Formats: sequence, C-alpha cells, structure tokens
Amino acid sequence: MTGIDIVVFTAYCLLIVGIGLWVSRDKEGHQKNAEDYFLAGKSLPWWAIGASLIAANISAEQIIGMSGSGFAVGLAIASYEWMAAITLIIVGKYLLPIFIEKKLYTIPEFIEHRFNTTLKTILAVFWIALFVFVNLTTVMFLGAKALDTIMGTGDGSLIMYALIGLALIAAAYSLYGGLSAVAWTDVLQVGLLVLGGFVTTFVALHNITPEGGIFNGLSHLYEHAGDKFQMILDRSNPEFNNLPGIAVLIGGLWVANLYYWGFNQYIIQRTLAAKSLKESQKGIIFAAFLKLLIPLIVVIPGIIVYVLYTQPEGTAHIPGVLDAFTRTDGSINYDNAYPWLIKIFLAPGFKGLVVAALAAAIVSSLASMLNSVATIFTMDIYRPYFKKDATDRQTVNTGRITAAVALVIAVIMAPQLQSVPQVFQYIQEYTGMVSPGILAVFIMGLFWKKTTTKGAIYGVLSSIVIAILLKIPALQLPFLDQMFYTLIMTIVIIAGVSLTTNPHDEDPKAIHTTASLFKTGPAFNIGAYTILIITALLYAFFW
Repeated sequence: MTGIDIVVFTAYCLLIVGIGLWVSRDKEGHQKNAEDYFLAGKSLPWWAIGASLIAANISAEQIIGMSGSGFAVGLAIASYEWMAAITLIIVGKYLLPIFIEKKLYTIPEFIEHRFNTTLKTILAVFWIALFVFVNLTTVMFLGAKALDTIMGTGDGSLIMYALIGLALIAAAYSLYGGLSAVAWTDVLQVGLLVLGGFVTTFVALHNITPEGGIFNGLSHLYEHAGDKFQMILDRSNPEFNNLPGIAVLIGGLWVANLYYWGFNQYIIQRTLAAKSLKESQKGIIFAAFLKLLIPLIVVIPGIIVYVLYTQPEGTAHIPGVLDAFTRTDGSINYDNAYPWLIKIFLAPGFKGLVVAALAAAIVSSLASMLNSVATIFTMDIYRPYFKKDATDRQTVNTGRITAAVALVIAVIMAPQLQSVPQVFQYIQEYTGMVSPGILAVFIMGLFWKKTTTKGAIYGVLSSIVIAILLKIPALQLPFLDQMFYTLIMTIVIIAGVSLTTNPHDEDPKAIHTTASLFKTGPAFNIGAYTILIITALLYAFFW
C-alpha cells in the first residue's frame, strides 16, 4: 500500500471510532442504563436497522470466504444471500411481532418465557461458545489474512499484528458504547462496504481481458466460466457436497437461514432495538433488498479470479497469479481471491478506500458479536445466577468485561484456522451442528401449543447426537442435508416427548397469538412482493 492508501485507511479508523464514541456518549443528566447499552435505548429507525443488519452479517466470512467459494463453486454460493432475502420477509412477518411484544433483550430470554430457566441457560452457553470459538474467531482470522495479503507479502507474517489491530479498533468504541455505537457506525460502514465492493468488481471486470472494458470482461467471464453461473449443482459437480442441488431450495439451507436471521442474537438484537414493530419491519425489508446485491460484490470477484487463474484463451495474463493461489502442498488457497484482486488491480487511494471498506465489514461484525456475547452472558447468566440485584452500572460493566475476554480468546484462537481450505463452508458446517436443534425448539415452542419443556430439552440435547451420527463418513451426506434431517428428527422427538408427557391440550406456557399481531403495513407488503419476484427471476435466469 502507498502513503495515500495508508492515510485513507487511517482516516477511516479514526472517523469510525470517533463517531462510535460520540453517538454513545452519556447525555447530560443521563447515565447509560442496560436498555441503552444492550438495545440502543430502543430508538433505532428503519434505515439504521437495515444497514446494521447487513453490516453485522457481511463480514470477512462473506467478503473473503464467499469470494473464495465463488472461485471454487461459482454463483451457486449466492443462494445463501438470495434465499436470505426471503427468510428476512418470514422473520419480519411471523417472528418479530412475537419477540417485540415480549419486550426481549435476548433470544435465550424468550426460551425462559416459553419453557424454563434450565433450557435458557443451556442455549445461552451454546450461543456464547459458538460466537466466541466459531464466529468471532473466523471473522478475525479472515480479516487478518486479507490485510496480510494486501499490506504485506501474504506469507502470514502480519496476521498477528492485523488480529490485534482489528481487535483494538472494534474494542475502542463497541466496549464503551454498546449497541448504539455499533448500530450508528454501521450506517456509514454499509455505504462504504457497498461502494468499495462495486469498485473492486468493476475494476476487476475491466482488467480480465487485454482489451479492457467492463462489458467485455463480463462477456468473457460468462463465455469461459459459464458453468460457474449455475445456481443448482448436479451430482457430478465436485462441490455438490457443499451445495447439494435442489435440496438447497427445499432442504438444509432453510435451516441455516431461519436459524441465522430469526434466532441468532447478534443479528436479531438490532431489530429488538427499533422504535416500533413497524419501524423494525421496514428495516428488515431494507436489509432484504441489500441482500440481493451482495453476490455482485462478493461472489462475482471470486469467479473473475477463477478465470484469471485458469487462463482460458483471451484472458489477460497477470504475473504471479499461480503462485498467489497455490499452496506448498499443491492445494488451492481459494480464500486469497478477494484480497489478491485488491492488491493487484486497485489504484492508490482506491486501494485504501476498499481496504477501509473491508476493515469496516470486519470491525462491524466483530462489534456486533461482542455486544451480543456481552448481552447474553450479562442478562442470561450473570444477573440470574451471580447478581440478581445488579445495578445498571454493574450490568453495563460486566458486559464490557465479557466482551473484552471474548475478544482476547478469539485473537488467541484465530491463527489455528490457517489450514482450513474454505472458511465460509467451515462456518456453515460447524454452526450446523447446533442450529437445527435450536431452530426445532423455537419452531415448536412458537407454533405448537402442546410443546413441553421436557420435550424441548430432550430435543435440543438429542439433536447434537443426531448431528454427530449423521456426519459418519459412510453416509456421505452433504452437511446441508445433515442439517435438514437433524431438524426433522429433532421435531419428531420434541413432538413425541410432548405428546407423552403433556395430558392437556396445550402447555401452560404456550404462546397465544392473534391474526392482528401478524398484520403488516403497505410498505412491508409492497417490499416483500417485490423481493419475491426479483428472487424468482434470478433463479429462473441462472438455474
């Protein structure tokens, strides 16, 4: 990176920390309480919610990991994004009304309302472990790896410094400011992320052929990598186990998406911080529209690198491209795709801007995860078990300490991921060990009144055993299929135990809803139908 790139990048870091500290400062005569710290005082407008949802979601695992999967798999990996847009509609229509009516701080808190404290604690521990050892760790590693490639030689010598730098930037405002600092800085970061993403894609398309030109590049890409634009993979595709054909549309990807967008604390937390249900639902629709754009800025760059790496006729020759992606053992380092594009093609100044956008995505997700780990530990473990009469000051300080400890653990664990070939798929696979059971508990608890606490506990614990058994190599099941079958079997177990242990027509803690609770406004309805039509057209074109 040149001097101007470093200036641009440094200016971004100072700006984002400054904004975060300013928006989260204690107002005159008002000390920050638990609602301020964990739910931004329930004051977020729809555009801040939508931007914050995407900023929390789009991080290193998407930009770096999904670009790497674009190199390896192609556009099929975009199913995670386009189906997420539909999932957000479902969440906004059927889940948010219940969560907001219950005035929740955390998702485990809902489990306590519907079932009991024991199950809430089990799931709270699950989530904290998942956030710290999978989500935080992978985001930090991929971000540090990208910065090592762009700013250094890509040999790993800068990874530890990058890890510490990212941790310090995230900690500088999120530990002090809580969700307010995270959400309001996300608005700026999403704009920078989208701008930087499109700049990278267009510049790479322009340089894919010797003649240049974005449309020439797009034509060349489609001509020589047409098989990378298939959304539904057949069994002959070597990546079928990661994206098992039509089962993606009707199977396990629904488990991954519904769990992630509906019951994942660090995502759903910003919707709980809305001014009102209507405002939250409009924010969900805004986020869904942004999800439709994401493959253009994270998957297409990976396909461009695939063409530059394989060098079909008429492709521009870039010196050192083979060495950039070939490991010493002969395997391909897919996750190097996006950082390599930035390093090779972007001009000084623009490179600093795009690296800032990349850092923005990483820091935003780190801040969101840290705030959620702090929220779950403080509200679901510290207050019930250690300090029931904790003051607001004690509660907020505990949240800050928890986030700091989680960050240190992630920095220590992150370097262990250097041998993983596709980190995005790693995240999906290991999250998939717990998400089907948790999703089954929520679905049954929300929408089947006879579900009992005993049934939910048996279900969530047995789901781990089922998930492990379905990973037996002899079965050769794609992990998305494993998730789908685990969900179905867990639902059967919950239903069976509930039917045999509940003599009544419904459980005493059953959720009662009315049709009016799920009524949505014109803005939500028009947006939802538009998103459904666009998604259907995308799948029809790229089938």
